[in-house]
Amino acid sequence: MKLPLFPLDVVLFPGTLLPLHIFEDRYKEMVGECEAGDAAFGVVRAQRGGLSVVGCTALILRTLERYADGRLDILCEGGERFEIESLDNSRSFLQAEVDMLPDFPEGATRRQREECIGLHFETLDLTGADAPKPIVDLEAPISFQLAASLPAELDFKQELLSMRSDAQRTVRLLEFYRAILPKLRRGAHASLSASQNGHVM
Repeated sequence: MKLPLFPLDVVLFPGTLLPLHIFEDRYKEMVGECEAGDAAFGVVRAQRGGLSVVGCTALILRTLERYADGRLDILCEGGERFEIESLDNSRSFLQAEVDMLPDFPEGATRRQREECIGLHFETLDLTGADAPKPIVDLEAPISFQLAASLPAELDFKQELLSMRSDAQRTVRLLEFYRAILPKLRRGAHASLSASQNGHVM
């Protein structure tokens, strides 16, 4: 299928929200067509060397603001992942022939999800991340929700987006938390010790 693309320095995950400010004429045109046809566009990460191969469709939930000069603020939600097969430059905005990438059915266990959410919250607390803590259903896949609010580099988020099962993503997230948390805990302990220097206990 052919999909209009919006290259951004961001990784969008299925089921997560993305507010966008639209100001370029080509993307005003693209968003207008998507609104009129109740259609999705594709968000794909723009990198120095080009575009990522795997992206995520964005569904426009609502228009938050329309400005007199034609700019607009919209709220989108991640839909389905896709893989770019070929690019099409025939329009003012970029388009691509894409194949959808549904998840394989293999899911993480509840125990893995419980451990993952606990380590995720600890990571957010120790890094002072401003991301809201997600409300999750531990009986359902949670890896996309956690990945979206994770204070991590976009390369890692793109890796998670490209994985084909919740089980695989959850295991990779657990590896990430287990690698980073010992350093974060040591840093927090050192900061606490330094703040207590010179104080009588």
